[in-house]
Amino acid sequence: MTDDGPVWHPQAMPGYDLHTHSTYSDGTETVEANVARALELGLAGLGVTDHDTTEGLAPASAAAEGTGLEIVPGIEFSAEFDGASLHVLAYWIDPANPELRAELKRLTDTRFRRGEMMIEKLQELGYDISFERVRAIAGDDLIARPHIAQAMVEAGIVQQEKEAFDRFISDDGVAYVPKHALAPQDALELITGAGGVCVLAHPGMWKGNGSVPDELIESMAAGGMVGLEVDHPDHDAEQRAYYGALADRLGLVRTGASDCHGARYDFRLGCETTDAERFAELKRRAGR
Repeated sequence: MTDDGPVWHPQAMPGYDLHTHSTYSDGTETVEANVARALELGLAGLGVTDHDTTEGLAPASAAAEGTGLEIVPGIEFSAEFDGASLHVLAYWIDPANPELRAELKRLTDTRFRRGEMMIEKLQELGYDISFERVRAIAGDDLIARPHIAQAMVEAGIVQQEKEAFDRFISDDGVAYVPKHALAPQDALELITGAGGVCVLAHPGMWKGNGSVPDELIESMAAGGMVGLEVDHPDHDAEQRAYYGALADRLGLVRTGASDCHGARYDFRLGCETTDAERFAELKRRAGR
């Protein structure tokens, strides 16, 4: 960040960045800023995929209207497998679907109490941190662990947000509190019932440094999942080759995306993308 504004990732690839976050969840930039940056980079399309909320979809579409940038409406849906968080990207869902709306409300409501409980655990460990500050950081939007990590940095408990996760609030951390979340297959059923298609996000990032079991990916593919996020900034070359081959074997669309969170992870919007041919196939499978 400079006095003139954020310093965005200097390298971008043409195509569709199908995984981004905004201030509607745990990103630091507005959806309008993400749209403006996508236009500067010459991207063909932008996935709007905030955690467990569809609130950013309408503002993003309005910001992109008349520009030629295709907004891909989505959400990064919280699921859980074997006691650990697992993220599922859903595209082209119907935000008005009653079952989807009910589940998103449950997720939002439990996120608030979960945040309170994590702060209580930190306080019990002797750290001077307040839930009021976490709420102020999150603003009017849902509370997520990066908001707690930011408050921990501000309070001097850790030097960086990554340290907050590594030492305290990762799935096996001393201040971790489990959240309400569906099983992956139930999340898949909910997404398809809401008219969307499902792509498993960053399969090489699960349980800290672990990977989502192949057996689960195979089960989800058999249940109707259509894609696998292969090209992700936190996947190394070996993981990309492995998950690319797995996607091909299972008949899944290989996607790429930045998972941009603004300042949290170096303003990397556009650093990974999905090419036009694979995007067209994803869209075809969604019946669009």
